[in-house]
Formats: sequence, C-alpha cells, structure tokens
Amino acid sequence: MPIQRVREYVKQYDASLEPLVFAESLKTSAEAAAVLGVEVGQIAKSILFRSEDTFGLFVTAGDVKVPPKQLKLLLGGKKPKMATPEEVELITGFRVGAVCPFALQENIPVYIDTSMQRFDRVFTAAGIIESALPITYEQLKHITNGIEFDTITA
Repeated sequence: MPIQRVREYVKQYDASLEPLVFAESLKTSAEAAAVLGVEVGQIAKSILFRSEDTFGLFVTAGDVKVPPKQLKLLLGGKKPKMATPEEVELITGFRVGAVCPFALQENIPVYIDTSMQRFDRVFTAAGIIESALPITYEQLKHITNGIEFDTITA
C-alpha cells in the first residue's frame, strides 16, 4: 500500500512524521486546504514533468505554478510537458492526486519551490488521495534531497 511505503520511508528520517488520513479526498490543493483548514499555499503539490527522456518532480506551493522557463532550464531538452497519468504512476509509484515527493519508484531529481519557506509547515500527499503529511520545508528538502528553485522571481 502506497501510504505504508511513505510511512516507513519518513520514519528513517524523523520518527515523529506521520501521515494523516481523512474520509474526504485531498486530490487537489483546494480540496486539501479546505479539509486541513490551511492556506492553499501550504499544500505542497508534486507534479511530474518530462523533457524528452528526462523526468523531474517539481514540488511547489499550492498557490503557484512552475514557470515554463524554469522547467526548460532545469530539465533541459525541448519543451517540457506534464507527464501522463501512466508515466506518473510508473515513475513515482503513486497515482495523480496522491503523489508523495519521496519514496519514489524511480530515482529522479526532485525540485523544491523555495516559496514554501514562508510557512512553518506544509502538507504533501502521502500516497493516497485521502492523505496529507505535515512537514517543515527543511525536512522536505532534506528527505527529498531536493534541488531548490524559486517560482516567485523566475
């Protein structure tokens, strides 16, 4: 089960990290923010992009978008595009709407949006659409071995 994979993975880094499970769907940033009672920006959305044969997982605040220039700069190649749902599941091991930024199936670069630093805690998906994992920006960066990028000044 994907949530169990996430649970075991994060325990390696911090025993206090524990996914939350809800009865409601948290598939979108807006749904997650409403259920959690937080700002949309506190939802750390994980989006898989590809450029030719190169994939990268971009983890951004729920209220920003990854600028196309940044995608091209970080992934290289031709015009980067969002991965298909099948590619998302194959590469990450999670379904769209439940993509956790760690415990991935494939070893790919993870890019972390520095705009999330404005929050004490953000919430990532934890493998199923009814889940969220409260985590600090620093923990997220450490656990993902994330490469920082800035969506605000791009």
